[in-house]
Amino acid sequence: MVSFCLLSLGSQAQEKLAPPMGWMSWNLFGEHINEQLLREMADAMVAGGYRDAGYEYVFIDDCWQGGRDNRNNLIPDPEKFPGGIKELADYVHARGLKLGIYSDAAQLTCAGRTASYGFEEQDARTFASWGIDYLKYDYCNAPSDSAEAHRRYKIMGDALAKSGRRIALGVCEWGQLHPELWAAEAGGMVWRTTYDVRDMWVDKVHQGGMGILDIVNVTAPLYSYARPGHWNDMDMLVVGLEGRGGPSSDLGGKGCSYTEYQSQMSLWCMEASPLAMTHDLRSENEETRRILLNKEMIAINQDALGKAAERKVLTETYQVFVRPLSGGRWAVAILNTGEKPRVIGIDFPSLGIGGRRSVRDVWAHRQIARKTTLWKGKVEAHETKVFVIE
Repeated sequence: MVSFCLLSLGSQAQEKLAPPMGWMSWNLFGEHINEQLLREMADAMVAGGYRDAGYEYVFIDDCWQGGRDNRNNLIPDPEKFPGGIKELADYVHARGLKLGIYSDAAQLTCAGRTASYGFEEQDARTFASWGIDYLKYDYCNAPSDSAEAHRRYKIMGDALAKSGRRIALGVCEWGQLHPELWAAEAGGMVWRTTYDVRDMWVDKVHQGGMGILDIVNVTAPLYSYARPGHWNDMDMLVVGLEGRGGPSSDLGGKGCSYTEYQSQMSLWCMEASPLAMTHDLRSENEETRRILLNKEMIAINQDALGKAAERKVLTETYQVFVRPLSGGRWAVAILNTGEKPRVIGIDFPSLGIGGRRSVRDVWAHRQIARKTTLWKGKVEAHETKVFVIE
């Protein structure tokens, strides 16, 4: 399964150029979804302050489908969605949120459910009639050819553009066919850079899952492709999952420390990735809320300048990222990839930040220095310090 990948706009003007934010069903719940669960998540997004913090989508992932009717129209599973998708969309919209749904650029989805290849225009009209705002379009069971992938996504993108409703398209090709080279030309906005994230810091079992650090290392060299309306997607957030099961616990996903979860939020925001929560919003703890609702961190992710962080320093034990921000500011992140705490020093001019600057610690929510050209301090194992420099 894959998450947001390539957003393609329909016929109406785009309202927002920043990376999308929301909650997605797959990582924890997998196939075990229904309309009541999604209603409760929408309510929890509002009650928990997530909507007001910028998380606006509720994404239905795979396994909602009930096949096609006698006119080949897609229908939802009648046991999981007895009220239908339109009724669910109305419920979500009434709470100031948007609804996403899932399909695949083949005849069957990753989970073997009915997909959209050959029915693109018909399905696009169906999604529009339901009030869908986003389509996550996967690439399981499809040819592993870049030109064919490009063609299939463009067919669906064109169909959505003609559907009569502005529906964003997520092209989930997993980065293997280098969508950063062709996604924008295909009319897209966001593309996945790696295989699926698992609830782990780094892949140690080598069965195909990706840990947080693995995804950072694949995505970092692609920073220059990010710009307003076009984003590298590092897959879903695993913050707060704690190895509790579901697809994210497969392939070595045994859970992370909250230091590691905080690093995921830090680095996803620095790299301007979409932010898709996947934990159970109805039973979250305060550490999860502290990480995901950090308004200063979200502001970096959503910054209007629309540039991703460049990795300026790469050693065996630490990495340093620099992201230009609007207003002549910079965000600087220092990641300790080692297994022990270490003292790390950075010199701002060597990172391309001249003059004496003030330094604000984004996780501590306080200014820590004025008129300085450097920072030096202890960084815990797998911790990411984030500063705004101005």
